[in-house]
Amino acid sequence: MRAMSYTLATGAPPAFLTEVVVLIVAGAVIAYICFRLKLVPIVGFLLAGVLVGPNALGLVRDPELANSAAEIGVILLLFTIGIEFSLEKLARIKRLIFLGGGLQVTLATGAAVAALAAFGVNWKVGLFTGFLVALSSTAIVLKLLGDRDETNGPAGQVALALLIFQDLAIVVMVLIVPMLSGSGGSTLGIIYALGKALGIIAAILLVARKLMPKLLEQVALTCSPELFLLTVIAICFGTAYLTSLAGVSLSLGAFLAGLLVSESRFSQHALGETMPLQILFSAIFFVSVGMLLDLRFLVHNLPLVMAAIVTVLVIKVITTGLSVFLLGYRLPVVVASALMLAQVGEFSFVLERAGREAGLFPAGIAGAGSQSFIATTVVLMILTPLLAKMGTSLASRIENRKAQRDATAMMESEPSEPEIPHLEDHVIVAGYGQAARRLVRVLSGSRIPYIITTLSPAGANEAESDGLPVLRGDASKQHTLMLVGIDRAKMMVIADDDPAMAHRITSEARMLNPTMRIVVRTHYMAEVETLTAAGADRVIAEELESIVQLFAEVLRDYRIPAEEIEAHEEAVRRGGYSALLKDPEIGDKAVVECNVPGECFDTRTVMVRPGSPITARALSELELGPRYGLTLRSVRRDGQPMDLHSAELTVGPGDELVLSGKTADLAKSAVLFRLENADPSAQVKDSATVDNGYTIDTEQMIELKPEPLAACSHLDQIRQVLPSAPGCEECLKLGETWVHLRICMKCGHAGCCDTSKNKHASKHFAKTGHPIMKSLQPEENWGWCYVDEVYL
Repeated sequence: MRAMSYTLATGAPPAFLTEVVVLIVAGAVIAYICFRLKLVPIVGFLLAGVLVGPNALGLVRDPELANSAAEIGVILLLFTIGIEFSLEKLARIKRLIFLGGGLQVTLATGAAVAALAAFGVNWKVGLFTGFLVALSSTAIVLKLLGDRDETNGPAGQVALALLIFQDLAIVVMVLIVPMLSGSGGSTLGIIYALGKALGIIAAILLVARKLMPKLLEQVALTCSPELFLLTVIAICFGTAYLTSLAGVSLSLGAFLAGLLVSESRFSQHALGETMPLQILFSAIFFVSVGMLLDLRFLVHNLPLVMAAIVTVLVIKVITTGLSVFLLGYRLPVVVASALMLAQVGEFSFVLERAGREAGLFPAGIAGAGSQSFIATTVVLMILTPLLAKMGTSLASRIENRKAQRDATAMMESEPSEPEIPHLEDHVIVAGYGQAARRLVRVLSGSRIPYIITTLSPAGANEAESDGLPVLRGDASKQHTLMLVGIDRAKMMVIADDDPAMAHRITSEARMLNPTMRIVVRTHYMAEVETLTAAGADRVIAEELESIVQLFAEVLRDYRIPAEEIEAHEEAVRRGGYSALLKDPEIGDKAVVECNVPGECFDTRTVMVRPGSPITARALSELELGPRYGLTLRSVRRDGQPMDLHSAELTVGPGDELVLSGKTADLAKSAVLFRLENADPSAQVKDSATVDNGYTIDTEQMIELKPEPLAACSHLDQIRQVLPSAPGCEECLKLGETWVHLRICMKCGHAGCCDTSKNKHASKHFAKTGHPIMKSLQPEENWGWCYVDEVYL
């Protein structure tokens, strides 16, 4: 305390502050340089650690300071990943965790033992070295997956499952190491420690289901952001600490803490609050790892380190790939996951330190063995983003080659060339995804000529079975475009391809037909400029188009005439969405100007929610005029106006009331519409509120877009479907409740999940054999193939 008072009085910075500033500033500067060089920020943080560490410039000489901050970074990183996951998702990959993870650790350890035995190294030393090699970096891999939004993809699911098992395996490894050196430990001790770890994990998961949602609900009701953040951080660190007492790694404990919070309706709120802290401390973690590398040792022992790097890479890629392949995954997923997990993990440092204290060294080489291990690990961590990118690229090539082989085989199996109609002034629909299917449905009912070109055998088969004109071929190739009459076409529509493919198709088509109009649909506005430069006349960005729809909804609520709204929408689109973007040439000039009548501010359209006091009351009882000073203009039910003079008319859920009055009077009438004890997310007719608070609209088409690398052979059975019921079809008939809902992507059957009491979704598959379902959980877009047991 006296030291702090002296510091405050003299203005001198505390001793540790200098090194903290160096850590953060160096990380920020080098990460910025890497960004300009288009390198992953993680590489910048690792290189920053190498430069400022005690083995290079020596700007930071206290490794314990960085290590402490790094542990906080690992905890927060895994905590946020756990929030974005869920217990249900974890249960779905349990086979992958224990069978796949067990195979990977066993094979990698065995391969290291065999490789060292060939050089006469004792099997005990080989087993210890194998433990070090078998582990991968949870922090780096999950950070990369999160940044690339690939956690829920097939390769991401595989990586997560194997990393979870590795974190469990650390418990056993730490206890086996003293036994290898003969300094203690026993089989009974291992069984006891593992049982204790599993027991505390089970207790945490039980709390997740029973207590955590209620706890966060009560904290959120205080409306105190400070209290909410402190509570979430307390859950994070408290859970990690409890698991560490049981011998489980801090990273697994933090991940479990995130799962706790994910069961609450406030999980996204918690994620938003903790993300800034996670970004800061995880950056320090990567910097601290880089500080371990001794550049002088690396230079003087480069052949030894290079040999170790190549050996580890070969062992990890082969054993991880073999494990994933034996579980039935396709080659693209095998390649992507094997290269992603090819590094050595951060917890191998902990295990190496434990072995050193017991007299064990990597490969049995004292001194140089430890330094070689550290150098190999840090270099492989730096290479991980490159390896992961290489894996994704190879997986895409394999997938594309397979599709081309399938298309070629199918074309060769046909005795003659397909008949291609001679078309003029027609539309070429490039690709046959969900958006293209909808477009073709409209074109089929019109007199506009069109032809589809697709490389997907499943898509082509579907179009042919429906009697649609289709050519199997790659729309980015000149030969294919000439076959579909590119020189005579009036328009081309590219609705479903990824930006890179859309760019290639657009460039080739524009060169072959400069007068044709090309329209491309894409997801984000960042892709508009490059596609326009490639030759597209119009790029429809879903991100911007959704804002146009929001704007139109606002105008409708202010009673702007429909024809005027349509004119404004077209003005925004015609201006290339410039009204939505900050354009220096436009400045503050409004592209869309609306004249809102004054009386529209005193008119509101109010939807009646289930459970509100106004529900089931007759209009004559409400006394909206005498009591609240309001005028009821109209009542609409199912989109149709109701007779206001009917004595039998009562207000029901889903009715829309158009009210006029002063702002103060409208505020006073809020008591009629406010939900007292109902869930505010409850919806209207044809919807059913389920136990976790979301609703199903039976008039909304549901679609599933599988991951590009989905290891499923039943994708051709995916359809656009309508839910068969507003909730679980069978549970509604039985008067039962459910936890989550699933929908069959072949017939639209809505059923409850396997966590629910009745498991009707799985029973529907067992009865019908329809292989693919989709989650109806809000903001979840994953599917599941019951036959292949893979996520889509």
